[in-house]
This record gives sequence, C-alpha cells and structure tokens, in this order.
Amino acid sequence: MTTEQLNDKLSVMSALREYRLQNAHLIIAQPELIPKLLDIVFLVDDDVSYRAAWVLEFVCTIDLELIYPHLDRFLDELSRIHLDSAVRPAAKICELLTKAYYSKKEHSVKKVLTRQHKEKIVESCFDWMINDEKIAPKAFAMSSLYLIGQDIDWIHPELELILERDFQKQSAGFKARAKQILNKIRKNRA
Repeated sequence: MTTEQLNDKLSVMSALREYRLQNAHLIIAQPELIPKLLDIVFLVDDDVSYRAAWVLEFVCTIDLELIYPHLDRFLDELSRIHLDSAVRPAAKICELLTKAYYSKKEHSVKKVLTRQHKEKIVESCFDWMINDEKIAPKAFAMSSLYLIGQDIDWIHPELELILERDFQKQSAGFKARAKQILNKIRKNRA
C-alpha cells in the first residue's frame, strides 16, 4: 500500500471506534506501513493527520513495540502536532510509553526509551500543560510528567506550580486528575 492509498483510506474513515480499530489491525498486520502512517500523522495542517493519529494510538495501545523503531522520528516531530484531534492521541501515546517504562513489571520499552526520548516527551507535555489544550491531552501530560519526574527532579516542582495555578480555572476532569497528581507529588516529598 502506498502512502497515497493509506491517506485515501484514512480520509474516509469514520471516527467510530470499530473503524479506528480495523485500520489499526491493518497497520499491525503490515508494520512496514508505520512510516507511511507517520508521514500522514505529520501532515499537521491536514485533517487526515488526526485520523492517522487515532490509528497510531490504537496501534500503540495494542502493541507498543511497533512504535520503537520509529521513536526518534515520532518524538522529534511531536511538537509540530497542533490540531486538537491529533494532540490527544499523541499525548496518549506519550502516556502509554511512560506508564510502560515506569511500570513495576518488566517491559521492553525500558530498553529503548532513552533520556533524550524522555526529555522530548517532557518538552511536549509541558507545552500541552501551559497551552490552551483540551482536558485529555493535559491529563495524559500530567501523568507522563509525574512519572518522568521520578527521574528528573526539577519536573515535579514545575508541574506542581502549573497544576496549582490552573486548578481553579479548569474543568472538573482536570481538577480530578490534578488532585491525584498533586497528592502523589506531596506524598513523595513528605
């Protein structure tokens, strides 16, 4: 399948979960399509980019290892993603990576996610936290920053400041996640 054919397929894809899942399984069955999927994800001004991001999120949710060979590219270009519908799955992929990395269970991501990768995730997550993003990317970013902050000591104080500053003016969903993260930060500090 060419990039153009994949683009055409994604262009007509509905937002329904079954279609996102169906396309994710197509990519999983043909992992050589991932670079083409990424090409479409990074057409950041085109509406098809968020459809590709939806599919990439499902691919990573099902089999996170498929993104490993493409981590450098994904994280190098992550900050370019700006459409709301594409930012959410990108933030979710970052959360999937960090949750797997910091899991108590043995996980293959621990062998491939480098400090440089984590720094790029941190940069994008802080951008999502301070920019006018919807709640979902902020919630995923909070979780990722909290986890990476266990290794990089300046992150928790900065995250705490942002959460406290924004707490009163954000949605109930933001407040609920922020409260959990703030409690964890304070518990670790005590």
